[in-house]
Amino acid sequence: MGTVLYITANPLDYQESHSLAVGKAFIEAYCEANPADEVIHLDLYKENIPPFDADVLRGWKKLRSGSPFDQLSDAEKAKVERLEEVVDQYVAADKYVYVSPMWNFSIPPVLKAYTDATSIPGKTFKYTHEGPVGLLSGKKALHIQASGSVYSEGPLAWLEMGYSYMTKVLHFYGIESIEAIFVEGTALSDHALSVKEKAIAQAKEAAKQF
Repeated sequence: MGTVLYITANPLDYQESHSLAVGKAFIEAYCEANPADEVIHLDLYKENIPPFDADVLRGWKKLRSGSPFDQLSDAEKAKVERLEEVVDQYVAADKYVYVSPMWNFSIPPVLKAYTDATSIPGKTFKYTHEGPVGLLSGKKALHIQASGSVYSEGPLAWLEMGYSYMTKVLHFYGIESIEAIFVEGTALSDHALSVKEKAIAQAKEAAKQF
């Protein structure tokens, strides 16, 4: 039995979102193929993911200097404790499925906040004399990304900073097995439906092997 984090970063529902429609097809097929696995859905628009604000940075600084947890302010305690929960849940999982649209060539802010929350020294990576080393080797990930134009290849590929960012973060964690499903060209109304249907078919097949 394994644990899968199904991480979605879209404020719409699957009937309105191409990425979520493909993600839904994938996770349903995955559950059918792996009934013993636990799938935890994290809708990042509904999750409490504290940003790295002054409370977080000051709270961490106090803890690093040796201050006991009860000497943190109430705001610092709440945010630091929640971030600990987020990264511990992430580390405990075996597989990760990210679902997001490409916004302004990159990922939605809530997904960036989540990657910040999971990029914690001693949890997902560690510093060594030879440089940082990822601590999540042996795990695997999939990123489903939808975009209005085609960015995974061709003349616009140099602008793609969503999937490419996520792969860098995941490699930094030591995750080498990273797959992708691109739902591209959705801004072209005459192609949108066929693009989504093709990606859904691809997702269902990928789920059997993931």
